Amino acid sequence: MEYTSNADRLTRQYFDSLLIESRYLDSAVPSTKLDLYGETFSTPIMTAALSHLHNTVADGMAVYAAGAAQANAVHWVGMGSDEELEGIVATGARTIKVIKPHADNALVFHKIEHAVKAGCFAVGMDIDHPFSPEGQFDVCDGFPLKAKSTEELAEFVQAAGVPFIAKGVLSPRDAEKCLKAGCAGIVVSHHHGMVPYAVPPLMALEDIIEVVGNQIPVFVDCGIESGVDAYKALALGATAVSVGRHLMGCLKDGPEAVAARIGQMTAELAGVMAKTGVKSLEEMDPTVLHKRTF
Repeated sequence: MEYTSNADRLTRQYFDSLLIESRYLDSAVPSTKLDLYGETFSTPIMTAALSHLHNTVADGMAVYAAGAAQANAVHWVGMGSDEELEGIVATGARTIKVIKPHADNALVFHKIEHAVKAGCFAVGMDIDHPFSPEGQFDVCDGFPLKAKSTEELAEFVQAAGVPFIAKGVLSPRDAEKCLKAGCAGIVVSHHHGMVPYAVPPLMALEDIIEVVGNQIPVFVDCGIESGVDAYKALALGATAVSVGRHLMGCLKDGPEAVAARIGQMTAELAGVMAKTGVKSLEEMDPTVLHKRTF
């Protein structure tokens, strides 16, 4: 749809508008190690919460997960059956399950409980997917959806017993409400254009970081195609980034291809870290970035 392409185009333009200065003195070979919710990963480049990848390649969801496992990267998964989620976790991928804002809260609580029992180390919700483009409550795969209140979000957080993450935050206002609800993380994302001419996530990120500070991890989704893109998000304060559509072309070549591309992006990230004097993810510095004015 046109509004989707507008949002993605603006997101790409914003990425490309950020320029990087070099800093060589006192630099060293960097570490891309990510510590998250008590677990350690090789990279801050994560898979994104995709769904229905069986429409792209046979057993696509498991292939995608196995690639993340091979790369020792965080794996996110979107909607799907309970059985599918169990198969994803069985690949060894350390998985975060993202649940739709179902109108039936009993279904939400069931999905949370099942995800935890299946072995997901965190769960979350697409808070940005309650409405259709026409402004009515949406129906996704036959399931009615509905906008959630801050109080309902807090109930989901309490029910989870593992870190609960709100996906689809694109404003300081929602970020503050997620903190109030007790969320253990947020994903800054416009869901590839849920709103026409949506603010690019990196443009929103700085104001959101002002609200969140270091209280919880802040992740970035949408439009990340390289380790350089990841570097820019991390420099602006993101804890880690998610890559989805860019990895879909790897699925036909199996999990090894998915893992290889995550590895390539991680190497690209490490290359820029080395050349800007950043020794670890904890040393990321926004002052290395400059907004293009010419």
